[in-house]
Amino acid sequence: MMTSEKPPLPADGQRDVADLGSGVEQEVTLEADRDGWDSKVEYFLAQLGFSVGLGNVWRFPYLCHQNGGGAFILLYVVLMVLIGVPLFFLELAAGQSIRQGSIGVWRHISPKLVGIGYSSCVVCFFVALYYNVIISWSIFYLGNSFRYTLPWEKCPTEGNITVKECAASSPTSYFWYRKALDITDSIDETGELNWIISGCLLAAWVIVGLAMYKGIKSTGKVMYFSSVFPYVVLLCFLIRGVTLDGASEGIRFMFYPRLEIWADVQVWRQAATQVFFALGLGFGSVIAYSSYNPRNNNCHRDAFTVSAVNFLTSVLASLVVFAVLGFRAKTITTDCVKRNLEIISSSDLFINASNVENLSLSEYEEWYSSNHQRLKILGYNITACSLEDELKQGVEGTGLAFIAFTEAMTLFPGSPFWSVLFFLMLLNLGLSTMFGTMAGILTPLTDTFKTLRNHKLIFTVCSCALGFLIGLMFTQRCGNYFVAMFDDYSATLPLIIVVIFQTFSVAWVYGADRFLEDLKLMLNRPVPVVYKYLWKYVCPVAMLGLLGASLLKMILNRPTYTAWNREKASKEDLPYPGWALAVLITLILVAFLPVPIGYLHALLLERLGQSPADPEARYEPCATTDTDLTPLDTLHPLLEENLRSHSPNGHIESVQSSVL
Repeated sequence: MMTSEKPPLPADGQRDVADLGSGVEQEVTLEADRDGWDSKVEYFLAQLGFSVGLGNVWRFPYLCHQNGGGAFILLYVVLMVLIGVPLFFLELAAGQSIRQGSIGVWRHISPKLVGIGYSSCVVCFFVALYYNVIISWSIFYLGNSFRYTLPWEKCPTEGNITVKECAASSPTSYFWYRKALDITDSIDETGELNWIISGCLLAAWVIVGLAMYKGIKSTGKVMYFSSVFPYVVLLCFLIRGVTLDGASEGIRFMFYPRLEIWADVQVWRQAATQVFFALGLGFGSVIAYSSYNPRNNNCHRDAFTVSAVNFLTSVLASLVVFAVLGFRAKTITTDCVKRNLEIISSSDLFINASNVENLSLSEYEEWYSSNHQRLKILGYNITACSLEDELKQGVEGTGLAFIAFTEAMTLFPGSPFWSVLFFLMLLNLGLSTMFGTMAGILTPLTDTFKTLRNHKLIFTVCSCALGFLIGLMFTQRCGNYFVAMFDDYSATLPLIIVVIFQTFSVAWVYGADRFLEDLKLMLNRPVPVVYKYLWKYVCPVAMLGLLGASLLKMILNRPTYTAWNREKASKEDLPYPGWALAVLITLILVAFLPVPIGYLHALLLERLGQSPADPEARYEPCATTDTDLTPLDTLHPLLEENLRSHSPNGHIESVQSSVL
């Protein structure tokens, strides 16, 4: 460990000084008991479960498809290696070495930086509010999947007439917007609570509370199922998907590389943002989980392993999604061609093909492209039937999970079985991420405040109850629009700012060289010096560029949301009203304000003489030794007498010494 005038004092520790008989005063730190993972497997599954979430299933495939296919994947890998892995390793190492939540970690480096940890907690709370609503939607669909004929398979009727809204859209769209959400036409129309979704939200919070009531001791056990089960389902869907007609077209459509897309700055922004959120940077959850590790754990290897598995999961999910969507698109397109051929067969139109009944999609598209002008003049109701156009429909966010993919499963034999598997997978993906998000709130607060630490169960229950009560805002008929608002704006900008401060704190305030030396001693192996330059230059510049691009996009383009128009039975983009923009700005400010407030508070205390003015006391070296239960009878009797009052079990839990 690096030589320092004063060793670090843990937030919940005590410090005593005694003479060991050698003429040199020694300083001893007593570190309070702290939970730990029962096994490395539990820790790995927890980190993996937090980083692998719903975004891997519905956001990554969409971005890959929209932004150059294979070219986007290559760009994503480059940014993952240059930015994602170094920042992920930084958070893992900081939590493991300092053994505190996000608040304690940044306060340990400097009291002026404590606001970074509080900002992480605020963002985690915002995310938890709406993320559990998405889980409640999965619970609702899971319950309806046990019906033999899936309720979104056919349009309902009123008498002998098909419901107009359903006929104008699709059965899955109608069920999602009208039966599940009963959504209003705009965010200005609030509407009453959706009681069924509210009940599902209560169930989601109860599950979260039960999984976390004993901290990581109970969370770790749940992870064996919630983190592993989604992979079983993805493999089942992959095996089933690649055997479907149209799967190859869907996969080829997604991964076909379009390198010219690299010239678009927004593509770089979206790729960096996806890397940022895929690893859960800035939430404090990575720090919280790693803080329960032994200090000699190889967190460097963990950073590469979790990042690699996360990326491969995204690719696996993309294969599954576009194999199934390819099947759906080809089925819909084939049905379209059949309908048009019936019209053609009863008219004087002519298709130059050897076998009209078995006309291929490519032959039909070639014929249509040559005759579509004549068809318009003659007034025939014949459409293009484009496979590519169908593949572009409904592949973003909730539209992918609850509309497009849901519709594809209705075409499977035994569709209720596949529907149960799919929504059970979404439920577990959401819960494993939710556990990490809650850990990003509970761990730093219980580490910081002794009262909360002594009443963890009550604090956990109250946090879940508060989350449920505030979350009822999202179960109104207009609640889906608030979910979109929180998802787009309450986390993105504040988290980018938090990560910028985190990187600056370690690389420049504490010092990248000092941090690497601490890690070398902690891990008993050298850490590649390339991290010094990545942390000091590459990552800050990249994050500042991402922040600038995000702000520029908000300034140049008025924020909009996607609404469902009941009369038109279609989606439309609407600008946020003035009051919604005020809420949006407030969310960003509330999440960011703890950073300057924490700095000013520490500065005020320093001016008042209530905090140490010695810079070395504020920028403390990270701990590099694990707890060591050393019997007191091996120490000098004077030290033994001094410590017995602090250690009822007759042992010293952590000893760190330096010359005063």
